[in-house]
Amino acid sequence: MEILHLNSTNIQEVAAKAATVLESGGVILYPTDTLYGLGADAFSDEAVAKLYAIKGRDENKPIHCVVLDIEMAQTYTQLNDHARKLADRFLPGPLTLVLKKQSNIESGIARRIETIGIRIPKNSFCLELAKEFGPYTTTSANIAGAENQRSVDSIIAQLGERASMIDLVIDAGELPPRQPSTVVDVSSGEIKILRAGAILPEEIKAV
Repeated sequence: MEILHLNSTNIQEVAAKAATVLESGGVILYPTDTLYGLGADAFSDEAVAKLYAIKGRDENKPIHCVVLDIEMAQTYTQLNDHARKLADRFLPGPLTLVLKKQSNIESGIARRIETIGIRIPKNSFCLELAKEFGPYTTTSANIAGAENQRSVDSIIAQLGERASMIDLVIDAGELPPRQPSTVVDVSSGEIKILRAGAILPEEIKAV
């Protein structure tokens, strides 16, 4: 496990290193605009399987991905008016949109399901990595059902032996207390709030 310390001067360098790890099927631990996340190639069956193993997560529970922008999202998902309005208002930011996937997307996080959740974090590193690599997973860096931790050391301690499956750790220090992203399913053409988070339900409904 390699550890890189992220700061405002080395974002491009660290993102390039992280992209190389993702290209080889590896897993990264990285900071977002909400929590630390676990990243892997979003459309690699093998890489996504590693994430489920690290988290001990039920494979029937979906994992979402980071994209650079709405244009990249359109390659993998079917956008509708609700999605565009919410994206215009809240993205980049702590919002996950669950959308119908494109019919040709069948691997990784899209296996056996008809939807894909996308994030565009308000975080320079996350966006630079999406620019370098393309879509990569975003799922909180914790054992399934366990409390979210805000520092690399506490995350690694919680994961225990499973942490050895992480290839690259990007340490941005202890993150401030933040709510997770709000998850909104717009795949049916209606708005369904699956998880309330940093963006309040009333803010979503107002849009």
